[in-house]
Amino acid sequence: MSNTQQQSGWVGWAVFGGIVLIITGVFDFLFGLAAVVGPDSAYFRNGEGDLWLLNVSGWGWWHLIFGLVLVLVGVFLIRGATWARTIAVIVVGLNAISQLTLLPYQPLWALLIIGLDLLVIYAVVVHGRELRTRD
Repeated sequence: MSNTQQQSGWVGWAVFGGIVLIITGVFDFLFGLAAVVGPDSAYFRNGEGDLWLLNVSGWGWWHLIFGLVLVLVGVFLIRGATWARTIAVIVVGLNAISQLTLLPYQPLWALLIIGLDLLVIYAVVVHGRELRTRD
């Protein structure tokens, strides 16, 4: 009996998940780069009119590192690495949770990203194993 698994037509979902991870990582990296290179602080107003002064340098470094992780995980996911499936679900899940903090301020964007994150989790969990059989 053969130990190989047949690919279904749904393997494209897993590739889609990897590509979305790479694109998200590139955007996150660029966002972090802009925060690190730009001014050290930024002003934000919340919905109640309060003014907040935030140090964006720390957030910039976080997004630089997180962006690189997302790109690497996306590349290895497309190449069929089993460990990348686990890491992808973790980082995408964290990203979806972090988008909940933006919901009151940017609801459409946050819901769009949460939806994409859920699609990536679905693709990786349900069809990620099929990437190992690709040649």
